[in-house]
Amino acid sequence: MEQRQPTRIKTISEFHALRGLPKPEHPLISIVDYASIKRPADIGEVSWVFDFYQISVKRGIDGKFKYGQQDYDFDFDEGVMFFIAPSQVFRIQLDNHSTTKRSGWMLLIHPDFFWNTSLAKTIKQYEFFDYSVNEALFLSEKEEKTLNGIIENIRQEYHANIDKFSKQIIVSHIETLLHYSERFYNRQFITREKVNHQILERLEKLLADYFNSEDLVKTGLPTVQYIAGALNVSPKYLSGLLKVLTGQSTQHHIHEKLIEKAKEKLSTTNLSISEIAYGLGFEHSQSFSKLFKTKTHFSPMGFRQSFN
Repeated sequence: MEQRQPTRIKTISEFHALRGLPKPEHPLISIVDYASIKRPADIGEVSWVFDFYQISVKRGIDGKFKYGQQDYDFDFDEGVMFFIAPSQVFRIQLDNHSTTKRSGWMLLIHPDFFWNTSLAKTIKQYEFFDYSVNEALFLSEKEEKTLNGIIENIRQEYHANIDKFSKQIIVSHIETLLHYSERFYNRQFITREKVNHQILERLEKLLADYFNSEDLVKTGLPTVQYIAGALNVSPKYLSGLLKVLTGQSTQHHIHEKLIEKAKEKLSTTNLSISEIAYGLGFEHSQSFSKLFKTKTHFSPMGFRQSFN
């Protein structure tokens, strides 16, 4: 079946109109009750690209979501939090026969709302906007209650009479919402121990197999994007997970396995430094030597001589 082109939704007002909602009170920010969204009986699959941020907590999700390149089926009633940044493709294939009761909220924010505020630059630092849909945040009841309280504060502020303090107060609430989201993701990295440690085990095997491959000369050093793709997770999610569980980045893990393999070759073979560098995927032995010394405080030759 031919995949339909995504529909670009440029404004929050356009989104409201498309979903059968009243006109937003503010053109650049809106909070939508998830249960109030009208869904045609024959809606099937929808594919969108927003020109604004969407942060949402939803319950009673029943359908297949595709965010980025990954599909994920949702069919349960626990609170799930999603983050969508401008220009990201988001596709939903809904179950038109579902009787699941939907609830939750969507916070829609146009980037122009952040103009001349602290979030104009810092919002790009929140890596969960680049996570895949299957890396959504699964909330406890207590966490969901905390976020709902912040959303209610934002709702009350923009329903009130707008004055010179309104925008900064709302931005402060959004920053608080994002900070709590970071905390809850940190908790999720730890509490989903089995799943996350399976990713760690697969990472170790993947790197071991890669550096033992005869094709390393042709393929070169593995990239973070390659590793994340092979593990079926997004690069940013993998980075966040590894930092919590090991304190190190994905790139650090790649380099650690590389140095481990280099030490083995230096101590057990008579290969020259250039041959070892080339065999590990380096075009220039100088680059290998520099990285090795940075990581071990020895030059490759100095490390080899320490065994004699």
